[in-house]
This record gives sequence, structure tokens and C-alpha cells, in this order.
Amino acid sequence: MKAKEEFTKKLLVEGNDDRHVMLALRDRHNLPKDFDVIDCGGIDNLEKRIPVTFKVSGIEAVGIIIDADENLQLRWSALRSRLSAAGFDMPDSLPKAGLIVENDLYRAGLWIMPDNNASGMLEDFVSLLIPKNDALLPVVQSTLSSIEAQKLNKYALAHKSKAAIHTWLAWQETPGTPIGLSITKKYLTATDAACQAFVEWIKKLFG
Repeated sequence: MKAKEEFTKKLLVEGNDDRHVMLALRDRHNLPKDFDVIDCGGIDNLEKRIPVTFKVSGIEAVGIIIDADENLQLRWSALRSRLSAAGFDMPDSLPKAGLIVENDLYRAGLWIMPDNNASGMLEDFVSLLIPKNDALLPVVQSTLSSIEAQKLNKYALAHKSKAAIHTWLAWQETPGTPIGLSITKKYLTATDAACQAFVEWIKKLFG
């Protein structure tokens, strides 16, 4: 069921996992519940939604979260063009602390997962939330490396972080707990420096 939109601040994300991770981090960090987190159903739909969202009556701020995947610069170039077309004066490079720009009407923000600096995706960001010195993570990594060496992996190597985090979650007290709920249950932490930087970006964008 599509989530009801209530607010004049919007956070656009690619998919359902992204949405639930954002909601869980919002609650863990006691952020104001004054922005909608919108699952756009994929990167193509998200990009198409950007100009439409800025035309919503009374809109104040729009945040965008996307995966870098295998080409951070390609993602940045595409979103830079989209936001420029929406009326924002865009910098040449993506700030490491996340982009926040304003014009006379709106504020816009962009965070490219995992950290505005490297290729990767939501799962790479979430992997940083695994507790330090966790005893299971090295076993997960060794297991994945073993099946890759035997060419038994069905996943693409670009998606190894997805395989790793979901394997790790499958070995928790409640196997297969979704990522967002794993933050709520505190299997995953929310105190890593990368997470803190992300939360600060959210605060500045919607503050």
C-alpha cells in the first residue's frame, strides 16, 4: 500500500529497503517526524519524480538518496543536471558531507550512497552499521569468498555487499530480519561516523 504523504518536506529514495532504513534512522536519532520518505520504485522513477515534486504546492525541501552503484560520477552528473534544470546553482563536484543547495523557493539535498565518495549502494552504508569487532562478519566474508572461488555464487560481484548484509542478518537471533527493522532491534548500530554524517545532512536539509 502506498504510504500517505503529509508534509511539505520530501525525501525521495529508490526502494522499499531504503525507505525503511531512513525511517528507522529517523527514529533512532529522534529526528522530527516532519518529512515524507517516498519509495519511488527505482532510480528511473526517482529521476522522473524530481521536477514533479518541486511543483507540489507549498513544497519546502526535497532530499534525494540514490546508490552510486558502479559509477559515482555518472550518478552525480545525472542528478546534477536534474537539479540544475529545477533551478539550482550546482557545484562542480559533490560535497563529501552531502549536497544541500537553495534557491528563492526551495531547498534541495542529495546523498549518493554509501558516502558521496565511493561506488556502492545502500547495503555498503548499512554494512558500516554492523557492530565493531562483530564475530560473525569475518565468517560471512570468508563464506562468500569461498563460494566465489568455486564459482558457485549466483549474485553479481557488484552486489556482494547485498549478499553479505543479508547473510549476516540471516544469522541473527531472528533470521532474515529486514534491514530497517534490524536498526530498530539494534542488531545494527547507528553511531558510526558515516551514519552520523548522514544524520547531520538530514538535520541540515530539513531543519
